[in-house]
Amino acid sequence: MPSRVLVTGASGFVGSAVARTALARGHEVRLLVRGTSPRANLADLPVEVVEGDMRDADSMRRALTGMDALLHVAADYRLWAKDPNDIMRANIDGTRTVMEAALRAGVERVVYTSSVATLRVHDATGPVDETSPNEEATTIGVYKRSKVAAERLVERMIANDGLPAVIVNPSTPIGPRDIKPTPTGRIIVEAAQGKIPAFVDTGLNLVHVDDCAEGHLLALERGRVGERYILGGDDVLLRDMLASIAGMVGRKAPKVALPRWPLYPLAMAAQGVARFTGKEPFVTVDGLKMSRYHMFFSSEKAKRELGYAARAYPEGLRDALTWFGSAGYLS
Repeated sequence: MPSRVLVTGASGFVGSAVARTALARGHEVRLLVRGTSPRANLADLPVEVVEGDMRDADSMRRALTGMDALLHVAADYRLWAKDPNDIMRANIDGTRTVMEAALRAGVERVVYTSSVATLRVHDATGPVDETSPNEEATTIGVYKRSKVAAERLVERMIANDGLPAVIVNPSTPIGPRDIKPTPTGRIIVEAAQGKIPAFVDTGLNLVHVDDCAEGHLLALERGRVGERYILGGDDVLLRDMLASIAGMVGRKAPKVALPRWPLYPLAMAAQGVARFTGKEPFVTVDGLKMSRYHMFFSSEKAKRELGYAARAYPEGLRDALTWFGSAGYLS
């Protein structure tokens, strides 16, 4: 049945898709948006916008007043930051504040947006499912560690405090409205401009952002409290992803496969420059470490229990390229 739902992080890539999907499914939607966040993704949406910050308890209390459900999508999705503690504070302390506010407000259902970053791939022999949780101590990179810690926090609150939450684990979303853009969106833009002449042997799971958003609403309506659901799409080698992009924009696909070891000095230099510029480097040491693994995942549980489905990844790439082009990113 239609209900009143609050969406956090709604000015961002996944959050704006979730807000649009919630509206399409007949829900009354309120959005929590920081005062400094861009509003382009929210233009003309028939929603109520409340300014605030997920780390501020008063903001969350006001935003959740009168709401039946919460879709907590907001997160600091960066693989690098000048101060890594910024990512940890946003994703852990912010999640704690949001979930405590949801308990006080008495919402009937919470959907918490985690990530496949919380799942263990380093010893996998095939696509990983929900039965392979990662541990913070062995997780590569500050973003992934923060998401592992935040997911464990939510699990404890479900078990100990009765938090009525369902956890969703999106893989790598692609598609329209990647306004920042995300790390993967940056790869799409750079590849379309012919700025990625080579690749390393790695792989990732690509999902259209609108299918990922649909999965969030299915989790809200059909998910079991305390369960996690991977919201993924196709497992794709980076080589094949770059070739697909090249074909769509009329460029030659990169053919050179690079070993990782020569790239580490480049990554360290890029991070050094980034400390002065404040701009996220295109290649990072943690990113190279993560690229040693094929980050392939199975969404069978979500398909079986939620009725989840995802379109083929080239459609997501085409939609992303169309949007990036119209928004001026490819000029």
